[in-house]
Amino acid sequence: MGLFEAGCGDRSVATLLGVSRTAVRRLRDRWKLRSAGALVSKPGKRSFTFEFKLEVVRRFVAGEATAIELAREHDLSSPKLVENWAALYRREGEDALRPKRKGRPAKPVDTSGFSELDRLRQENLELSAKVAFLEKLRALKEQGRE
Repeated sequence: MGLFEAGCGDRSVATLLGVSRTAVRRLRDRWKLRSAGALVSKPGKRSFTFEFKLEVVRRFVAGEATAIELAREHDLSSPKLVENWAALYRREGEDALRPKRKGRPAKPVDTSGFSELDRLRQENLELSAKVAFLEKLRALKEQGRE
């Protein structure tokens, strides 16, 4: 951080430290945003609403404010966050900013290839499992353990 304060640019700092210029540029942006606290405390992971992201991105894309200004105004961890949201918005539209469900999507059971007998057997298994569950639940209630 002392190098930035001394007026060194990202290229000279990258050469002095032996790291990529991109890494130094991101660090400089965090330093501009948080000053000396850029390396001391790492901000926690926050989640943002679709509406919040959309408003920030619209202001950024319209040129009303830079990524650093928006990050500072909304207390974001990095201006890179704003740039990533804007890239998603430009590439995929508004829906790219909506929250995504975590995990692998459930695989639907394709019953079209089953015979009537196979389908009924599958349904019988599902109903047997439900009955067993309800019987266990009733037994627990009777014991007062719910």
